[in-house]
Amino acid sequence: MTEGLEPDGWRARGAQYEYRVLTLDRQTSRSDASRLLTDEAEYGRWELARSRTYSGGARKVWLRRKIIRVRRTI
Repeated sequence: MTEGLEPDGWRARGAQYEYRVLTLDRQTSRSDASRLLTDEAEYGRWELARSRTYSGGARKVWLRRKIIRVRRTI
C-alpha cells in the first residue's frame, strides 16, 4: 500500500470525512435516485464520493461529509 492513502485507496488530504453507503435496487428509477441524492446533499450536507452500477442493475452510492470538530474557545 502507498503511504498517504487510506485502505480503500482514497487520498487523505488532511480532512476527515464520515461515509454513508446507499444501495439502490434495480427497480429504483433514475429520477427517484436523483431526488434521493439531491435531498441527502441539500438537507444532510452529504456529497457524492463514488457510485457504482452492477451488472444486475443495482447501484451502490458512497456519500461523504466533512467532520467538523468544535474547539473550545475559553
